Amino acid sequence: MPRYALLIEYDGRPFAGWQRQAEHPSVQQAIEEALAKLESRAHTIAGAGRTDAGVHARGQVASVDMEKDWDPFRLSEALNYHLKPAPVAILDCAQVDDDWHARFSAIERRYLFRLLTRRAPATLEAGQVWRVNHALDVEAMREGAQYLLGKHDFTTFRAVMCQAQSPVKTLDVLDIVQVEGFAGPEIQFTLRARSFLHNQVRSIVGTLERVGAGAWHPERVREALEACERAACGPVCPPDGLYLTGVGYPDDPFSTRS
Repeated sequence: MPRYALLIEYDGRPFAGWQRQAEHPSVQQAIEEALAKLESRAHTIAGAGRTDAGVHARGQVASVDMEKDWDPFRLSEALNYHLKPAPVAILDCAQVDDDWHARFSAIERRYLFRLLTRRAPATLEAGQVWRVNHALDVEAMREGAQYLLGKHDFTTFRAVMCQAQSPVKTLDVLDIVQVEGFAGPEIQFTLRARSFLHNQVRSIVGTLERVGAGAWHPERVREALEACERAACGPVCPPDGLYLTGVGYPDDPFSTRS
């Protein structure tokens, strides 16, 4: 059975997350049902990251086995046809080796979080950004973020129901920039790591927002990290504004994509 890699974009708002669930719609379910229209059987795809309810993706990756030897372009076009009207799109498709796996072959995940700072509610950007109605001190947030870089026990910054075997992760990048977005001033967080814990990104951003608001001094981030206790974490921010932007592999299956 030939195996394919899918590069996927989706709006997470209508879904209970990436992973298939018994009673709630998921992105995985939407794609598997579209696959069943092409080959009438049960399909199970593997995603590189299990995004939560309301979290978006511009670069999710999944692997799928097909019975027919599909041309990758025609497979992506057919899937996009059958995915309508779900807000899910296959951006690219590539045939890969039989032992290639979207999750286990990955060496990096990349996330972006968009935080809009303005008094007025978000309208056109609703669900796409986290809007706060006060200004934030970006330099203070950058100072607090420095304590989180590198290899640490991130127990403080993971959900209680996280199923990861170890809370120890290495955060390679945590960049914070201020930009002028279409809806107003945005603070954008870029995070990169081999893998993330459940709710780790949202816990980090919610904590750093408290630093930017002046409610926490930057060094309190270090104290929270060293506490290794969930209660020491700041608020967990909403999923609005969180995007899985890319997944890294030793050999990128989409390297020829323009």
